[in-house]
Amino acid sequence: MGGASVQQMADRVAALMEERLRIRGAGLAAKLRRGGRALPRRVRAEAELLAAAAEQAQMPKLLRQLDHRRVTAAHDACLRYLRPLGRGARLRGHALDLAASAALALVVTAALVVGVLVWRGFV
Repeated sequence: MGGASVQQMADRVAALMEERLRIRGAGLAAKLRRGGRALPRRVRAEAELLAAAAEQAQMPKLLRQLDHRRVTAAHDACLRYLRPLGRGARLRGHALDLAASAALALVVTAALVVGVLVWRGFV
């Protein structure tokens, strides 16, 4: 794995952060400083490791010291989180949200009706 491939990994994660989270910046490190708190703690740690590896990969002596398996694992973790959902999954999520809110409204309404009936002495 060369320095270019580590930089390509960092650029891919940076592009996904801009696409999915709308975080602007010059590179992965800048995007993490600007909006890293939008990521979960574990994914943010992996992205920071990838950004540090991309900086180290620009220097040949430090490139040889990188743990390439760890960098690849960090890249995969970031991609798993940032990969966009498909249209079907997004539609199913919206349908489930709508059904859950309707069910909650029905339960609250029923509880209020029963509470008023008990308060008035009908039940």
